[in-house]
Amino acid sequence: MKGLFVVAYLVHSLKNHTICAILYITGFCSLYRGKRGGKCGNMTECKSLLKDISYQVIKGRDDRQVSSVIYNSNQVEKDCMFICIAGARFDAHEKAAEAVEKGAAVLVVSREVKLQEDADVTVIMVEDTRYAMAFISAAYFGNPADKLKVIGITGTKGKTTTTYLVKSILEHAGHKVGLIGTIETIIGDKKIPAENTTPESYILQKSFKEMLDAGCDMAVMEVSSQGLMQHRTQGFTFELGIFTNIEPDHIGPNEHKDFEDYMRCKGLLFKQCRKGIVNCDDVHWKQITKEHTCELLTYGFSGEADIYADDVKLIKGEGFLGVDFKVKGLMDFEVEFHAPGRFSVYNALTAIAICHHFQIPTDKMKEGLMEAKVKGRIELIKVSKEFALMIDYAHNAMALESLLTTLKEYEPGRLVCMFGCGGDRSKIRRFEMGEVSGRLADLTVITSDNPRTEKPQAIIDDIKTGIAKTEGKYIEIVDRREAIAYVIRYGKPGDVIVLAGKGHEDYQEIQGKKYPMDERDIIADVLAGRQNPPENTAAL
Repeated sequence: MKGLFVVAYLVHSLKNHTICAILYITGFCSLYRGKRGGKCGNMTECKSLLKDISYQVIKGRDDRQVSSVIYNSNQVEKDCMFICIAGARFDAHEKAAEAVEKGAAVLVVSREVKLQEDADVTVIMVEDTRYAMAFISAAYFGNPADKLKVIGITGTKGKTTTTYLVKSILEHAGHKVGLIGTIETIIGDKKIPAENTTPESYILQKSFKEMLDAGCDMAVMEVSSQGLMQHRTQGFTFELGIFTNIEPDHIGPNEHKDFEDYMRCKGLLFKQCRKGIVNCDDVHWKQITKEHTCELLTYGFSGEADIYADDVKLIKGEGFLGVDFKVKGLMDFEVEFHAPGRFSVYNALTAIAICHHFQIPTDKMKEGLMEAKVKGRIELIKVSKEFALMIDYAHNAMALESLLTTLKEYEPGRLVCMFGCGGDRSKIRRFEMGEVSGRLADLTVITSDNPRTEKPQAIIDDIKTGIAKTEGKYIEIVDRREAIAYVIRYGKPGDVIVLAGKGHEDYQEIQGKKYPMDERDIIADVLAGRQNPPENTAAL
């Protein structure tokens, strides 16, 4: 960069003003690009971004040039297109005049906004600014999804695990795959912690563009009902849309008004994909897909499915639990998958059905499943040949009951469940989780999760209220690190030990501050002798 300006200065001294100007501009553009991203100047004609939506020009001209697309009122900059989004708590239409003062060249609105009469701005009216933003963002980044095979997975459970399984299989077959989901976005070697399961459409399209630039030819993503309801996935067509299952969830203020609305939003995916792959064991699958515009393929345990699992066996070995099953229907082969329970068969079968669409060889499917790693989702950690230990995100009673019930099917010597509950959240969850663990686990170790602004002991006392309804044996250890050391130190042959609640999280939130805490690191410290259980504790 500095070299360009030095050369320009030398040329200037030689009186070659034309070359000098070119070099100065080149240097400026490099600086500009470094600060803002994109091409030099990054100027785009407004109407080229609006080509795929219906709109009305309320003020100004739609051939105006814009430098960037912005939807956060705090990030408005000179010559940008500012899209006014009405959220649950804040409506950016109220910031329209302020955006113009900051230099916005174009406003995209869905209702009338108050501006100065002489305001130098173009105002574009659309029916829904969130819907419009999806198409504007796609155009702004050059419609990157059109150059990728994008796989979208929706459902109440199984989305996160399945995305990682699909990524692993496809990469074993030679593809380069980006991933977007609840835990993180993965682009090449870069991992970005997630804020939403399905990001805003601008972030989504930006991620697709970065995937293309990184050499990806496929992308697999979780598609939430909220993301579908808010049009975050508009502006492109999925190669595949996947439905895993559905249960009442995300119903309430600022989410879905009822279960019917939740199902309707899930079903939107099948009006936006070329092919749908659906779990026909779920009683709601026909309701979900009733307005589909795509070809459908079914999977499940039912022999009527296009691809189904048969002859399922539970398997266990030194430090692991898993399943073995046969894939039937359009395919015919046997699979071993080192993750426990019936839901793991579903997750693996979903991934197999997806990869069948891309004609992935069965040996690559088996390799990909065996080597897939899903952080914090029944994540088996090898600590001993004598007992199995896993980390799981189960952080409510329904998830914990499903997990513990599944693990009991393996007939462990003892089922040990270590968990806590988050502070500043409903006490009912604490009572319920305590009761579930007390009823199903042979030993419960009550500890801290994210206490936030509450006293950890107060949360533990609430959990004990739930356990008191059962005859379950328990011990309380407030420090989560010491609790982990305890369950490992006093693990017995045949035990299955679950560290529940934190899953993929790598922090603990206390009094408004997040402190580093990754359970994998703590386990490593225990095995290395750097972390011990509390004094005066013994095996139960």
